[in-house]
Amino acid sequence: MFLTMKRNVILTAVACFALTTCTFTLAANAQKGGKAGGSKTVTGCLQKGDEADEFSLVGDDGQTYGLRSSAVKLGDHVGHKVTVTGTFKAEGYEKDEANESQENRKKEAGDIQVAKLKMVSDSCK
Repeated sequence: MFLTMKRNVILTAVACFALTTCTFTLAANAQKGGKAGGSKTVTGCLQKGDEADEFSLVGDDGQTYGLRSSAVKLGDHVGHKVTVTGTFKAEGYEKDEANESQENRKKEAGDIQVAKLKMVSDSCK
């Protein structure tokens, strides 16, 4: 009986340790911005993209972001310095992006589905 109780205590301790480790790992990944679903705010120069209704933003952080939005008229702000906030998906997250060239992947940090835009300046200077 004593061995059974000791085994149960050990199994419970191992299970608690594993659960705690998984929880901390998930929390750490969420703080890093994860691959998808995280909110991101970026300031930079808004430019027209390669496709219709596609735009890009060269952020003050030096990275390029692909932008799309159904909530904000991005075309009205091409050539402006803006701050955008939206849902971020890191580059390579979507299967369609797997075919993009290696050079393009290095340049673009990811895509932002823009929910909010604030104009900082009417020029990118």
